[in-house]
Amino acid sequence: MLTLTPQRYQAIKTNDATQDGQFYYGVKSTGIFCRPSCHSRLPKQAHLVLFATATDALQAGFRPCKRCRPTGNAVSIADWVVEINQIMINQYRTKLDLETLAQLAHGSPFYLHHVYQQQTGQTPMAYLKQVRLAQAKKLLQTTTLPISTIATQCGFQSAAYFSTVFKQVYQQSPRIFRQKNRVVQEAGCYRA
Repeated sequence: MLTLTPQRYQAIKTNDATQDGQFYYGVKSTGIFCRPSCHSRLPKQAHLVLFATATDALQAGFRPCKRCRPTGNAVSIADWVVEINQIMINQYRTKLDLETLAQLAHGSPFYLHHVYQQQTGQTPMAYLKQVRLAQAKKLLQTTTLPISTIATQCGFQSAAYFSTVFKQVYQQSPRIFRQKNRVVQEAGCYRA
């Protein structure tokens, strides 16, 4: 790995194409790596890791950016959908709309939505809702956190919206679900 110098960070900030091939940068929060000239959203400095070659980035477990194609090859649609899913799984707690998701996945919102729906049969936002609800169910079963806190921690805009969505999907309110499905840890064992 290379050191992130002020000059290299400036090259990333300004999308300096003269630095392409000199180094590659990976973004720890997304698992994607790019060329310095990539026009994707500027990542936080703390999330950056630099590599001398694309091979080094691949060996470190990073996936090539769909936008700048740092390996010279196009990323397959199937791989991109896996990448999009991983972003939603890792970022479900945040305010994640289609525009932000597209920026994180290094694509345009329209194309991402089209490809995702074509490949999975559902929209990215429908999948994100499933991820959030699955996490909420887990918290309802295993914690005593207030429902409003669970809603916020799972990325829902409000407790009322969370309750409405939860009831639509599971045909019961979060409170009733918790009462019926509570898992309590006692002396090293669980009981329902």
